Amino acid sequence: MSIVLFTIICLSVIGLLLAIILYVVSKKFHVEEDPRIEIVEALLPGANCGGCGFTGCHAFAQSAVESPSLDGHFCPVGGNDTMAKVASALGQEVKVQQKMVAVVRCNGTFDNREKSNYFDGYKSCKVALSLYAGETNCRYGCAGFGDCVEVCAFDAIHVDPKTGIPEVDQDKCTACGACVKACPQSLIELRAAGPKNRRVCVSCRNMDKGALTRKACKVGCIGCGKCAKVCPFGAIKIENNLAYIDFNLCKLCKKCVDECPTGAIEAVNFPIKVPKSATTLETPQTQAPQPKVATPIEQKENNSKE
Repeated sequence: MSIVLFTIICLSVIGLLLAIILYVVSKKFHVEEDPRIEIVEALLPGANCGGCGFTGCHAFAQSAVESPSLDGHFCPVGGNDTMAKVASALGQEVKVQQKMVAVVRCNGTFDNREKSNYFDGYKSCKVALSLYAGETNCRYGCAGFGDCVEVCAFDAIHVDPKTGIPEVDQDKCTACGACVKACPQSLIELRAAGPKNRRVCVSCRNMDKGALTRKACKVGCIGCGKCAKVCPFGAIKIENNLAYIDFNLCKLCKKCVDECPTGAIEAVNFPIKVPKSATTLETPQTQAPQPKVATPIEQKENNSKE
């Protein structure tokens, strides 16, 4: 028997033995999967975005089935409608959660934040900011290279070429949180969309003192505390020279917006107030009274009197 043939026979025997061993082990340690996992997974959007805190939809479905309740389980892509279907399939109850949306907390546009240098390298926020503080004097602001855009699976965020700042399409945003994790400056956060998609937030993350902030950006928060003083609901706190609005406490009165001296606080999707002078109609010029024309009967009476 040749060495080649002997080698082939030995390898075939070893392969056959290993296959038998794997088959026996798989049968002995086989775990039956709960059929409800497949049912729940079919109800999910299938985005596998990880916004729910699990590695994917299958992991979410498995955890939901194995958990005694749905507390701590929420699919941001499917929202409350999807969670209601999951709860119905499992015979459980689920709490309705308010809609969330990604918010970019930076308004350092080209007009508000001048460039002091130019980055001639790979266009990535993470790469640029790992090398130096960025193209402007604000080391906390948006780099504008669009790392958040690259990771968004729903085409909900784009960098505006006119401003250099990412803008979120709230109709497409699913609050999956991918852009939040991708931003190296921690400028993006998930906030409540608010009634009629109206919300108030501080569009700044600069924690330098007021004078340095004003030099870096025209609309930066200087931590003056005026907004916190006028807020009747205690929704604003000042920490590290920076104001932050708690959306759970904010009642959208907008007093802080009017009080902010730099315009760092933005009110989104509110009706635009039209000045009274623009709505007041011009008073028509007074016209001279027209002479009264006598009727034929009045003319006869006047002639008879004469």
